Amino acid sequence: MGISIAFDSMSFLVVDDNAYMRTILRTILSSFGARKIYEAENGADGLEKLKAFSPDIAIIDWEMPVMNGPDMIRTLRNPDECNQAFVPVILLTAHTERHRIMQARNFGAHEILRKPVSPNAIYQRIASIILQPRPFIRTSNYFGPELRGELGAAVEDKKKEIYADKRDDASETNIDDYEDSSAAPVKAESAA
Repeated sequence: MGISIAFDSMSFLVVDDNAYMRTILRTILSSFGARKIYEAENGADGLEKLKAFSPDIAIIDWEMPVMNGPDMIRTLRNPDECNQAFVPVILLTAHTERHRIMQARNFGAHEILRKPVSPNAIYQRIASIILQPRPFIRTSNYFGPELRGELGAAVEDKKKEIYADKRDDASETNIDDYEDSSAAPVKAESAA
């Protein structure tokens, strides 16, 4: 029996300056069964919608006017200033060079999703967030999901505090290899 994700009970915030991309993401999420999908045109608008709707997952584009994705994530990953600091973030980008992936993880993105997007890739990122929860950590220069690999080793030498997500028993995750084609995709069964 496969694992079922209850998309109909989850809410999503899609932040992208391109209306067509927001429509694509909304269509894909709706096809999974999501009913609550909010949209924002840039990071500043995204922060307002984040506060207003408290989504379960935010999908944020890297390049946007007014406030880009990295600046939005840095702002929301400040638990002293933002009450949505624990929201899982999937960062969209057309640029997936290794240094960009390391940057995204360094400012607290859970997952990186390369454009153009596919339903399978989106599903895998969401499944990773839901099915592989990890605690948040705070060091002198980082707050976000516990890091793995090279970044995790770099943070280990600093004193860290572990934080739990206080939202309705939610938890946070990250995926080891954002483009691991050897991993079998998680199959969802329709929720009855």
